[in-house]
Amino acid sequence: MKRRGLLQGILASGLAAALPARAQKTLPADTKAVEALQRGWRELLAPGVAVPAPDSRLDLTEAEWRKRLSKMAYYVLREEGTEAAGTSALNNEPRAGIFACAGCGLPLFTSAMKYESHTGWPSFFTTIPGVFGTKTDYLLLLPRTEYHCVRCGGHHGHVFDDGPRPTGKRWCNNGVALKFLPKDAQA
Repeated sequence: MKRRGLLQGILASGLAAALPARAQKTLPADTKAVEALQRGWRELLAPGVAVPAPDSRLDLTEAEWRKRLSKMAYYVLREEGTEAAGTSALNNEPRAGIFACAGCGLPLFTSAMKYESHTGWPSFFTTIPGVFGTKTDYLLLLPRTEYHCVRCGGHHGHVFDDGPRPTGKRWCNNGVALKFLPKDAQA
């Protein structure tokens, strides 16, 4: 990973103590409400929008990935890089809809799962179930949980234990690794 990504990770993890109190979005108060959000994500798809299933694996060659993705998206999704904080338009995306993998289109999060973490990256307190695999990352010496799309293997970010209730999780995602599918889009 490049030095810039390493420093951004250090800064993001250093904000951990202040994040829960600074979250601006009103979040569900209990785990049953979170489970309902996780199950009801399809209602946020625009009519006629088809999305892939997690078990429909997408395997491409390096050349195919380079052709499919922008240089920055390739760096993040395929090389486990990190984009600069505050550079993603998705940080301030206010519309209802789905955040999908920019590599393969798999739905990952809903707009109702997003909250303002003040880290400079889109952050979510939960995910659509079954869409990520995790592994331990020791790049900063201390262990962190890194997560990847189960369909294409694309790197999205890290999950931290400093998020808001009821989950206490912050899924800190690179914006370039996401594409937004607004609910009100024309089919």
